Amino acid sequence: MVEKDKKLFTDFAPVTTNDWEAKINADLKGKDYNKALVWRTYEGFEVQPYYRKENLEELDFLKSLPGEFPFVRGNKKAGNDWFIRQDIYVKDFKEANKKALEVLGKGVTSLGFYFDCQNKITRADLDVLLKDICLEAIETNFVCPCENCNGALAFAEYASESKTENNSILGSSPIDPIGSFALKGKLDDAAFDELKDIVEKTAGLPYFKVIGVHGKFFANSGASLVQEVAFSLAQGVEYLTLLTEMGLTIDQVAGKMKFNFGIGNNYFMEIAKLRAARLLWAQIVKAYGPKNEESLKMITHSETNSFNKTFYDPYVNMLRTQTEAMSAALGGADSITVQPFNTIFGETNKMAERVARNQQILLKEESHLDKIADPAGGAYYIENLTASLAEHAWKLFLEVQDKGGFVKAFRDGFIQSEIKAMAAKRDQKIAMRRENILGTNQFPNFTEKAEKEFDESIFYPTDLTKEGAEAETLKMYRGAQPFERLRYRTDQYAKNNKRPVAFMLPMGNLNFRKARAQFSTNFFAVAGFDVIDNNGFKTVEDGVAAAKAKDADIVVVCSSDDEYAEIVPQVAEQLDNEILVVAGHPACKPELEEKGITNFIHVKSNILEDLKMYQEKLGIK
Repeated sequence: MVEKDKKLFTDFAPVTTNDWEAKINADLKGKDYNKALVWRTYEGFEVQPYYRKENLEELDFLKSLPGEFPFVRGNKKAGNDWFIRQDIYVKDFKEANKKALEVLGKGVTSLGFYFDCQNKITRADLDVLLKDICLEAIETNFVCPCENCNGALAFAEYASESKTENNSILGSSPIDPIGSFALKGKLDDAAFDELKDIVEKTAGLPYFKVIGVHGKFFANSGASLVQEVAFSLAQGVEYLTLLTEMGLTIDQVAGKMKFNFGIGNNYFMEIAKLRAARLLWAQIVKAYGPKNEESLKMITHSETNSFNKTFYDPYVNMLRTQTEAMSAALGGADSITVQPFNTIFGETNKMAERVARNQQILLKEESHLDKIADPAGGAYYIENLTASLAEHAWKLFLEVQDKGGFVKAFRDGFIQSEIKAMAAKRDQKIAMRRENILGTNQFPNFTEKAEKEFDESIFYPTDLTKEGAEAETLKMYRGAQPFERLRYRTDQYAKNNKRPVAFMLPMGNLNFRKARAQFSTNFFAVAGFDVIDNNGFKTVEDGVAAAKAKDADIVVVCSSDDEYAEIVPQVAEQLDNEILVVAGHPACKPELEEKGITNFIHVKSNILEDLKMYQEKLGIK
């Protein structure tokens, strides 16, 4: 029988970090520790294979509780609740109201009304749009692509005439002239006068935010998480400085700000990102000497990124958005939008919107992620990620400040060049399949075809640059787009022509031929080619005859390196117009190249460029 107060772990000798390191190095059997186990992130720092309690000893922010400065552990002292937001695109005010009332009955607690800039939003419009909606029971947000149609003043008038207590009204109508400048290249100095005016005229609604900082613009342009945080902070500081210089107090400005961050698929890093952003923002605002501690809190809305979403195999987007929503919730977001899985098609449907809502409802009702304040707190790994992100984001933030602040640094091209360099690095890794996009550059659905024609703009970056732009602009895009263009080109070609056939010709060593045939079928299916795999052939003659019987356009020889020198030349002699491809990078490659055999695919191939080349060889343009 175990004694009631006995501590069982005292029976075991403590294991030191040196003990762990010795064991790990022994198991590595001579491999380089740093190359084998240390992860070098896009964010510019190294992540160790494990962390221990001793790694937390120098992290000062751990001394605070949830709801306490510097708010790294969240803005709330108890619980971790957030608003479940659904966005509604307003084409007809009456229909938008009908939809809003419908989704509010299905678990949504925050509405995001998107407008199209055709008309300025009026008080009468809001009478229709907000009919029968209880403002104190939900969060109400108005999202307008331009400042001209912003609904803040109309909403302030509407709220003042309602019976709702102003302190109970939560929401936003964010104006972000600097963010608009980053996308469009034009910045009207009068925009800050208008912003100051709106801040003053909505002072009676203390929890209604009218200044927006859209970190998602950076995230969806290929930025790293460090860049997203650093540039968002720099943009926020620009608003603090400009508006306080114009006569507003720091409490007036900071209290009216809301940050909109994108959330990507780097699960733990995204949790740490939100924690690090709150930590740094609290320190920044404190330096301005606010009187109200509430001004130190960073209010964040998190929206699932478009960068990693796909046109092909779109249902995988649901898996992506689920982990992203979890990251946002665990990171302490104040509100979350899960974009429906088919958003990139232009219009969603009821099923997709229902799934997106339920993804968040499940996190609350079944996973109870809203019940515990700072659920990630104390985790050795996440706390160290938080510290590393904060350190590197702060360093980049200071670099922007040294260059004169966000607007000056953007006009000079610094911010764009930093993001473009990071985006190019990410694009290269996607092209090389070092970063996988499931269903697009890795493990595509072989049977999926784009049967109808789509607006091809969904396969290209979004360019909102205005005529006479003062600076190079950010272009938001999706990492999958180059592969989608490739596959869509094949699908369109196949409407009037035979779809290209890639035929696997496995021979020789069983293990090598099976592995390389699987690799190669996956490789060519990425471009939308029909792929035909086979168990294996006893002779070259049998394999070539089978390939010709299937009207193959590409014949891929799959065998071992040792056997290629004999098999491949024999196959080449018996082919006609078919393209011969060797699966692998054998030692006999120079010898084969001397015989005119030049096509090789392997794990180090740039699959994107290789598949473009094969399309050109087949006449697909």
